[in-house]
Parts: sequence; C-alpha cells; structure tokens
Amino acid sequence: MNVLHDFWLSSGHHLLDRNPDGRLCVTGDFLKAYLARPELVPPEEACSEERALHGSLLEDPWRAVTAAEVARIQDTDARENWSVMIEWRDHLAGFSTIEAAYLDIARRSHKFPQMFIGHLIQTILRNVLNECEDVFVLRAAEMFFRPQKLTTEDGSVFATDLEIAEHHGDRHDSPLLAWLGLPPTSRVDVLSESSSIRYWSRSDQFDMALNLTAGQQGLRALGEVIARWVSHLLGVEVTVEPLAELQDATLAWYVGLDSGATSLGDALWNNEEIDETSQGRLISLYRLTFLDPADVIEKVRGEPVYLMLAMDGDEVIRLKPQNLVTGLPLSLLEKVN
Repeated sequence: MNVLHDFWLSSGHHLLDRNPDGRLCVTGDFLKAYLARPELVPPEEACSEERALHGSLLEDPWRAVTAAEVARIQDTDARENWSVMIEWRDHLAGFSTIEAAYLDIARRSHKFPQMFIGHLIQTILRNVLNECEDVFVLRAAEMFFRPQKLTTEDGSVFATDLEIAEHHGDRHDSPLLAWLGLPPTSRVDVLSESSSIRYWSRSDQFDMALNLTAGQQGLRALGEVIARWVSHLLGVEVTVEPLAELQDATLAWYVGLDSGATSLGDALWNNEEIDETSQGRLISLYRLTFLDPADVIEKVRGEPVYLMLAMDGDEVIRLKPQNLVTGLPLSLLEKVN
C-alpha cells in the first residue's frame, strides 16, 4: 500500500470536513485556526473587550458578533482586524463549501484581504491535489496563491517565491510555521529531479525555485494545475498545453492570467502594435481545449482558448486564478453544485 506524502500543513486542510462530492466544508476548528493569527491574539496590553471577544470565539467560533461588540475594542488596529475577521468568517459560513465561497468572491469581487483569499486558494488546491505525487505540479500550484519573482540565468527563467526573494536569509520566522513545529530555512534550491525529494519536508517553506524555461517541466506542471483547477471548481474537463508561440492561430478567445497578460491580450485582440518591452514580459502561452464542445458558448465552440501569463515591470508574476473562473467562455457557470 502506497502512503501519500503530506504537504502544505499551513493550509489547515486537516481541520476541514469533506462532503460526498469531495468539496470542503468549514468547521469550527478551521475558524479557530484564524484566531491563532498574531493579528488576532490579544497582546498583554489589550483591553478587556478584545480579550473577551477572542475568548468567547475560541469557545464558540460560530457565535454571532455584533458591530457594537467590535466597536468597543479600544485599539484602532485591533478593531479593524476584528471587523475584517468577522466579515470573513460570516462569508465562509454563508456557503455550503469553501469552493462556493471562493467562487462568490471571484465573481463578485469582494474586497477581502489578499492574505485571506490566498489562503482560501491554497486550501482548495490542497484538496484538488490531495493525491498528487508530482512535486513539480505542487510547486507550480504555489504560483496560484504566492507572487513569484523571476530571474534569468544562462538563458533559463526561474520563479522564486517573492517573499523569499525579498528577504533572502534575513526573513522573520513565521509564527504559523513555529506553531506547526516546522523548521525555518532560508536556502533556496531549484526544484529538479535530484532535489525533488526535499520538497515534501519543505513545502510550507515555499523556498524552492521553479524552472519556467520553455520546454522544461515547470510550464507543463502549471498547465496541469490550471486544468485541475478548472475541473474542480467549474466541473468541465479541459487540456492545457504550453505553446512556444501563437503563430498564425485565430485568437477567438483569450484569458490573461494576470493584469499584464490581460493588457497584452487586449492589445492583440485590437490588432495594436506591441512594443518589445511588453513582448518580453510574456512568460508563457497555453492552449486550453474543452473536451466536451457543449461546455463552450456557441460563438467559439470548437476553437481553443488561449491563456497568457506575464510578469510585471518588477519582474514579478501575480497570477490571478479568479480569471479562470470569470474569463472562460462557458455555456454554464459551472456543472457542479
């Protein structure tokens, strides 16, 4: 019997229930994990109102909290943190699954902190990739919820977690990592066949770089993550193939996977001239094909959808997985409940 590796303990997936369809259901223990965040743990100088609120939610994380209770907290920053937390908790509690809560955020553009949304994306992907043993796919999936800094070396393109790239060996240890008993590390390795075994023990460190050079495993792996994301959230089966270039293909439909790629796609759509700087920011191009033509609106049925990924002016990729939710030409919003 094969034993699956565990990874991304920081997602809190162990604290969640799963419904018969394999989707994630919020639990009280999952909500309590938010109460362990340093922004919400009352410091020694916290007022009695803040301490009382925190303590009562540890006992019953579902209990109703009024605006008046939050308003009585004396510290301005703490009051704001608690307002956001209660709004976030109430949003999650308003849906039968975490996936449904995320789809609502993506479609209605709720203004929750990116930290919370990124954590939700990570949690969903942890569920989607539960039995995945391909560490290149897992590392590529990190791009969905953590910005990546790009570097080039000898003609190769590498993606390093932005936080790791900015802090190098001088970053602060994460309280969550300490809480989980995970050791800190500042060393960045490039993920390869020889180093792949180290990913499992370091998955919560986000400190392994991914090769995104054309023809390497990184771009293939990212395409697989995209396909699994679309299948799980929208209930449609697709293939996602990395391309070297667009060539003479008809651009019937496109989705930018980040704001820069969306602008580039808009320019191509409008037959505008694209300068060399903009062209140089394009990192990857994919052809997405629907396995069932009935899943696509009639206007572009039978045509592939092109996906574009680009870096910004600071050589950072900020992938927006919500664009796959809102941007595909689906005949139905989704085929799953």
